[in-house]
Amino acid sequence: MTLVQYTGDLLAQTREWVNLHDDELRRRAVRAVAEHDIPTLVSLTTAYLAHQGGSGVLASPRTVEAYTLGTRQFLEYATSQAINVLRPGRHDAQSFVNHMLATGRKPAGVQLKVAAASCLYRALRWTGATEADPFRDVKVPKDHTPGIVKRPPYTEDELADVLEQADVHVKFLLFVTAHAGLRISEALALAWDDVDEGGKRLHVRSGKGRKGRIVAMSSSLSRATRLYRNLYGPGGADHSDGRRTTVTTQVFRYASVMTARYHMEKAFTLAEVPFRGFHPGRKYAGTRLLRQIKDFGRVAAHLGHESVDTTRRGYAQLAADDLKDDLAGW
Repeated sequence: MTLVQYTGDLLAQTREWVNLHDDELRRRAVRAVAEHDIPTLVSLTTAYLAHQGGSGVLASPRTVEAYTLGTRQFLEYATSQAINVLRPGRHDAQSFVNHMLATGRKPAGVQLKVAAASCLYRALRWTGATEADPFRDVKVPKDHTPGIVKRPPYTEDELADVLEQADVHVKFLLFVTAHAGLRISEALALAWDDVDEGGKRLHVRSGKGRKGRIVAMSSSLSRATRLYRNLYGPGGADHSDGRRTTVTTQVFRYASVMTARYHMEKAFTLAEVPFRGFHPGRKYAGTRLLRQIKDFGRVAAHLGHESVDTTRRGYAQLAADDLKDDLAGW
């Protein structure tokens, strides 16, 4: 019987590489480059990210997915351009950046691809396969258009139209993202113990960077929570047949972001509102709250941002004539 090593999580995936002798580690990396073995080089990059990266094995699935895609895209480009990956020319990295910009990619997206490619080269240096660091001095132009302008929040009317078409489950999720301002990953990770209806607050335990926070509930979210709990909470009646059901500790019955997106898109389609993802809901929460309390710091805390600048650039915006009442008596 042949034993196959389990690779179902990040820690397991690193073992394929970190358990190798240094000479074998280098030999496999060099061979993968020579054979244009992209899956193996992606595996190496993932192993390095989990072993030596800032978050280690706690790196989020979305980070791993983004780095996997970015690494693959650079290696495909390098193959198509006959770039010697272990000994790249001094213009190759910048040419990759310029190629992506010329094809219409936004600077923020290009920066993410550069981060992935840089991680690949850190991994190759870690194996001893090369000393090259081609992305060290590359230049990616800054995009000075604020994120909230490029990707604006949903409007009040858009959300109202969708809520009219949404079922109880989708409506509750919409309020969690557009009033409580939770990221979709934070919303789907909620457990019933995290929902404090009496205190009108949610306990986010799996925030970005593994930071927890307490989030206040709006009145609409509180009402939606009560209805949702009656149907799907512990001991609740499943609306499909009216019988009492045994439920899990998780609040949402969607197992993945993809499934949540599918059901949310259906409600948006029925309302004839373009679905632009879950983040415009967070931006709605940030913008509405900022215009009400005029305090970037409190809005940043509500959204779980470490920096107020993140809130200011991409998630909340005061009205252009916000100061008119304050200046009226001048």
